[in-house]
Amino acid sequence: MPMNARHVAGFACLWLIGWLAGCATPPDPAPEPPPAAVASLPDLVASAPVIAAPASVPAEPIPAVAAIDPLRPDIPIDPTDSNADTDLWERLRKGYAIPDIDTERVRNWERWYAARPAYIQRMMERGGRYLFHIVEELQRRDMPTDLALLPFIESAYNPQAMSRAKASGMWQFIPGTGRDYDLKQNVFRDDRRDVLASTRAALDYLQLLHGMFEDWQLALAAYNWGQGNVQRAVARNERAGKPADYLSLRMPGETRDYLPKLQAIKNMVARPHDFGLELPVLKNHPYFLAVPIERDIDVDLAARLSGLPLDEFHQLNPQMNKPVILAAGTPQVLLPYDNANTFVRALGQHSGPLASWTAWIAPRTLRASEAARITGTSEDQLREVNRIPAKMLVKAGSTLLVPRPVNQRHDVSEAVADNASLALAPERGKLRKVTLKVGSRGDTVAAVARRHKVNATDVARWNKTTVGARFRPGQAVVLMVAPATRSVAEASKSNSGPRATRRVASGVKPVAKKAVTAAPRKAVAATKSPRTSKPPRKARTDVAQR
Repeated sequence: MPMNARHVAGFACLWLIGWLAGCATPPDPAPEPPPAAVASLPDLVASAPVIAAPASVPAEPIPAVAAIDPLRPDIPIDPTDSNADTDLWERLRKGYAIPDIDTERVRNWERWYAARPAYIQRMMERGGRYLFHIVEELQRRDMPTDLALLPFIESAYNPQAMSRAKASGMWQFIPGTGRDYDLKQNVFRDDRRDVLASTRAALDYLQLLHGMFEDWQLALAAYNWGQGNVQRAVARNERAGKPADYLSLRMPGETRDYLPKLQAIKNMVARPHDFGLELPVLKNHPYFLAVPIERDIDVDLAARLSGLPLDEFHQLNPQMNKPVILAAGTPQVLLPYDNANTFVRALGQHSGPLASWTAWIAPRTLRASEAARITGTSEDQLREVNRIPAKMLVKAGSTLLVPRPVNQRHDVSEAVADNASLALAPERGKLRKVTLKVGSRGDTVAAVARRHKVNATDVARWNKTTVGARFRPGQAVVLMVAPATRSVAEASKSNSGPRATRRVASGVKPVAKKAVTAAPRKAVAATKSPRTSKPPRKARTDVAQR
């Protein structure tokens, strides 16, 4: 938040914190356990380029700061206002402005969703946390409120969703498009998962597409398929003298199903009883408030001070990649009403250290064991928190998370919080890169790791995916193996018979090196990668991710 907005917010919300204190009386915060002893960094660290910007250290206990509505920091929240007690679903319905479509594909998706009431219920309850803020922002921009339902079909409203195409967050940004829309992705955070940042980026992009096509249906097709593809499809129809609307274009099955899925959700929200659904009660006020973070603070401590279970804290603040929140990169956390009040009070009373981690920049390329010795931690802990695979070197200039000395009074600088990166290289002669191809049945990250006797976390890292992900049939998979380790390709040369054949067919098989040459990053036009259009398959992907 810019400084002027923060000042306005603090002034405007002094009233709010008084109201919060009166309406919710939290239990006394649990006694803070004595901080674990953290070894001071040896003198050698002083010569290493540790980047940490000074932060003002208050001489008195940290004052309570007012929680605010992050989208409207200049307007005090009044929960007694009659508008706050109205039905948010009804407000959403009244703002529908994207032309309806009525096709057999819509009917198919209505039947498909209606046959899965438990899935729909989970999705609606999860989306209820974020709907007010998205509807509020859509109306502020004079955009159709139908768009608030888009994350239902993109991610089932799961801010931590990760697709097989590496699209992440509620709005499913791929890495390149996320960077184009200023969504930071580094060692410490991934703003594609940030609720507010990703919403801002998604609506910016949708506005751009609408300005380009002057048609919301085509804009949505471009959001899914890429603006260049839609432009070419429109031009092709115009040259042939055919209509160039969404229903008339030739497009992949997934994009052809994209609006019917959205229309099905729109219809279910408009007429839930027709589909045997009961929408969760949502009032017309924020589910969460924003509380400024002035100092680096551990994620588990922030959750504890707010009185939230860690998993619920992550649902509202899913962008953190590490167990510490850096104030320079994440100046606020989102918390439900009562928990915002609890956090503000407990933070003001907290007297122990707030952060037990800090950033350290590797002065040269070194082994993890050497980095651990320099920073005064164990090699196992350093590898685990920084996800450093075995037999890999940490390259010079990499940022590692290390224990914070108890006497350190400076927080991590904005330069590191925004740009931290970790680069690894195999120890010379120790590992070699092997590229394999997934068989026709697909395979999980865990199964590939087990088969090749490597760590599943390493396999996920080498392939830029998650430990729980599944590789699609035919996908190229990268492994780093010791020279003595035989790959499936080598094993298949020395093994014969049905057993060897089954091993390749059900798992991974070799692929020519030239087949896995990385394609150049596509322009913003190719925002989405093709996904299946068959309802059952899409469902399996969604349920697996959620």
